[in-house]
Amino acid sequence: MGWGKVSFFDNWRRGGAPKFEAGGASYVVELTKRNPVVSLTKQGAASGHLRVNLSWQMRTTDIGMRGSQRGGSLLRNPGRLFKPEVVQAQGPAVVKIDLDLACLYELKDGTKGVVQPLGNFLGDINAAPYVKLSGDDRFGSPSGETLYINLDHRDEIKRLLIFVYIYDGTPAFDRTHAVVTLYPSNGPRVEIGLDERAPQARSCAIFMLENNKGDLTVRREVKYVYGFQSELDRLYGWGLQWGRGYKSKV
Repeated sequence: MGWGKVSFFDNWRRGGAPKFEAGGASYVVELTKRNPVVSLTKQGAASGHLRVNLSWQMRTTDIGMRGSQRGGSLLRNPGRLFKPEVVQAQGPAVVKIDLDLACLYELKDGTKGVVQPLGNFLGDINAAPYVKLSGDDRFGSPSGETLYINLDHRDEIKRLLIFVYIYDGTPAFDRTHAVVTLYPSNGPRVEIGLDERAPQARSCAIFMLENNKGDLTVRREVKYVYGFQSELDRLYGWGLQWGRGYKSKV
């Protein structure tokens, strides 16, 4: 248990020094399978608003592969440098995908529920469940989607499961480079990458925030399931009743 891998040297090897941000920490903690837990309490970050951001972009593996193949052929035939490249179709250029950030909550008084775009259950930051969704990003913009958790009410929170699901479009977690970043009120930000391949999965449990005898911890989950919220519910024993829901059209 304890802190995850600090990515200082990873950043250095990539040629970039660690980022120093105003009002924040100068390094990042990455939660991994080997180091899955961080204590916000021990970091002095168990108060204020915890910001949880989901951002994603489509992988460019196919593009990169074509580029490397072209580079190899140029070495063998330098004259091709001055010829336009013929790009052959490799299937659909754009995969339609709508990732939603959401949260299953359980409070100390036994109250349970969900905060999610579907059904417009956007939560409340100053009243139960003390979790608020900022909005629904359907297009994968750089700002992504953000949840705010009011840790000043941590004594009323038992556990929160932050998860992502694909509401619409093709199941494409294997083609989507998604990262969830936690911005505590103090100390380093925490990153969890959804970098495991699960081509047919439609949902993924990302992390669990638990209040265990006053110690507020974040534990990496990154568990993919092939259904939606009800399957995550069964996996983690929430016990809610689920029905089919739809988003309003944009």
